[in-house]
Amino acid sequence: TPSLVPLVVKENWVKDLMGLSLKNVNVKFFKGDKQVFSDFGEMLFTHFGVSGPLILRASAEIKDFTEKINLFIDLKPALSNEQLDIRIVRDFNTAQNKDFSNSLNLLLPKKIIPVVIMLSGINPNKKVNQLTKAERSALVGILKAFPLTITKTRPISEAIITSGGVCTDEINPSTMESKLVSNLFFAGEVIDVDAVTGGYNLQIAFSTGFLAGEHIKSTKSIR
Repeated sequence: TPSLVPLVVKENWVKDLMGLSLKNVNVKFFKGDKQVFSDFGEMLFTHFGVSGPLILRASAEIKDFTEKINLFIDLKPALSNEQLDIRIVRDFNTAQNKDFSNSLNLLLPKKIIPVVIMLSGINPNKKVNQLTKAERSALVGILKAFPLTITKTRPISEAIITSGGVCTDEINPSTMESKLVSNLFFAGEVIDVDAVTGGYNLQIAFSTGFLAGEHIKSTKSIR
């Protein structure tokens, strides 16, 4: 099974965001009503969906796509809903005669603005001094929970690692030898062990390989 792998989304408009990197955002993944992953950091939009450190870490926790998986991105995690509304009002007060479509440049990356406007349901040609509190609330809702629907992972060829493999209960952790078959040793990704990004998977490969090699070398019965 692919792990630490980019994710594909249902929404076609994600292609318009291709290449956009978001820093200091919070992501939450849900299966139905159950939250399965949450983290803060950096992510990237691609032509097929989402990638980047946050998404790769999340993919390790999402192995079952039988249920609908929803991703919500908090674009302004440092601000509460109320604080974000105050910030928006302040920006709008400096651009009262501007169209809504031209009023978010100080708040968001240019590439994501058309999508935010579309999802908010607000007329892009409406003057900001005519926006209602309910419309501002809808905008805040999108900024705090920018929605995407995850459909699957990218192919295993694009994964950093794989998950699954030989059960650790069947391996002697001191020698990496099989408990079921003598003189059979395991190392690295053939074992059912995987970790997040940060060099941990390389360390697993190095350490298990070293243990197996050292034991093979020291066992005279193995030729």
